[in-house]
Amino acid sequence: MESEQKIHKRTGSLDYYLILATVGVLFAISVICVYGMFYFKFASLQQLPAPEKMAYMNQMNTVVAPFVIALILLLGICVPKRLLPARQLIRAGAVLAISCTAVSFWLGIKLGLIVVLTASLLLQLVVLGMAVAGSTHLHFEKSGYWVRVGSSLIHLGLILFVLDLLLYRHLTLHLVLFWVTTGASVLGMLCCFYAQTVANVVRNIRQR
Repeated sequence: MESEQKIHKRTGSLDYYLILATVGVLFAISVICVYGMFYFKFASLQQLPAPEKMAYMNQMNTVVAPFVIALILLLGICVPKRLLPARQLIRAGAVLAISCTAVSFWLGIKLGLIVVLTASLLLQLVVLGMAVAGSTHLHFEKSGYWVRVGSSLIHLGLILFVLDLLLYRHLTLHLVLFWVTTGASVLGMLCCFYAQTVANVVRNIRQR
């Protein structure tokens, strides 16, 4: 009993620190974006030649890139949190961070982000499959079959949304990701917010 309470306390603390870290990273990204917009306007950069404007945008992208990477890494940690205990989760996060850094230096930041998102996507598909199968080995804050399935779908939609932002230039893939993201997010919210209604509808369909 005591060990279970300790595990629950550690999990709660981990969730708390993940939330704080996510809020901090989002705040830093917001500050950089606001600063970049106001500087662009008041410094009259819109009057500069196109190559110089592009150089400024690339410079701002370089500044914000570490925070975007941190945000995606946090997302990458939140996904295996459903599968792994706290100690193994820390190790998985470290491996993910090292892998992302290595790929970013070798092939560029964008590919590094895509690697992290792809790994997170594959893990989230595993989590979703286990949630649909009713597995008891997943770590969720709230109980309930449809709530777990809905949460898994929302996380899947979030990963696909960020991935879609990175691959927006590929029109066909962009459209596919957009609609899959929309479907997963809407269905996930329905399952989470109207779990009992969804359960009743499914039960009535099975009884027919």
